[in-house]
Amino acid sequence: MSENPGVALLLITGTMGAGKSAVMAEASDLLTQSRIEHAAIDVDALGLAYIASAPNSDVAMYSNLECVRRNYARLGVRRFLLARAVESRSELERCRHAASADMVLVCRLTASAATLQQRVTMRETGILQAEFVARVGILNSILDRAALEHFTVVNEDRSVTEVAREMLVRAGWLAEPA
Repeated sequence: MSENPGVALLLITGTMGAGKSAVMAEASDLLTQSRIEHAAIDVDALGLAYIASAPNSDVAMYSNLECVRRNYARLGVRRFLLARAVESRSELERCRHAASADMVLVCRLTASAATLQQRVTMRETGILQAEFVARVGILNSILDRAALEHFTVVNEDRSVTEVAREMLVRAGWLAEPA
């Protein structure tokens, strides 16, 4: 990169159960191990709220993302890993804008429908479990139609480390292992 690099964003998308948060966390560990400055942000976590005056939680979520990004930018961070199921080009643009990214790569994580539904069933044990399990296929279809990804990584029958490493290598953030 140049002496004054722009802001790079690697957005990890996929349907529910694809492993976005887990792969993001492992990718962060791999980057840390390689001493590559970055910040990893689970965008959905920034919008977990009920705000009666807001039309939806996205308003708070993207505003929070901008604040978090500014805090990291003050510390010199120029690479951001974001986990978020991005359903449209306009939503991708909102992420890019909130992160003030000059360069954006989108990695879509995939797995079989059975694996995705099993993961969501195990993870979501509360009152919305059935709704979330049903959303797996719906969201997958939305993501198929949107086709926002630059590349896809299969997250099934492999370790999270293998998946995260493949994603980072394909994004050009890590060198191919020797």
